[in-house]
Amino acid sequence: QVELVESGGGSVQAGGSLRLSCRVSKSIQTRCMGWFRQAPGKEREGVAYIDAHGVTTYIDSTKGRFTISKDNSKNTLYLQMNALQPEDAGMYYCAMAAFTFSCVYDYWGQGTQVTVSS
Repeated sequence: QVELVESGGGSVQAGGSLRLSCRVSKSIQTRCMGWFRQAPGKEREGVAYIDAHGVTTYIDSTKGRFTISKDNSKNTLYLQMNALQPEDAGMYYCAMAAFTFSCVYDYWGQGTQVTVSS
């Protein structure tokens, strides 16, 4: 069983920053990983992705403000979020693909809450 544990969420004012972490119980080196978020009453959406080669992808609303990265030696995924806006608020989840070089997300964490006040 693979365990993903997010941390780093909290409450900030608009314009502030947070750094989310996702610690994984097995190697992430050859796996696609991503951060997703879900606001109340809305569907979950992908925020940022990083593949096994370290190539990153962002949705338009987070480009230039969010940075996804990973430390393979620590089996940890990060999301640096700057210039946060109220629309960034929600529960943030990290996810990992089950198979090497697959980008189908099979494993999910429990989430960490991000609140942004205007």
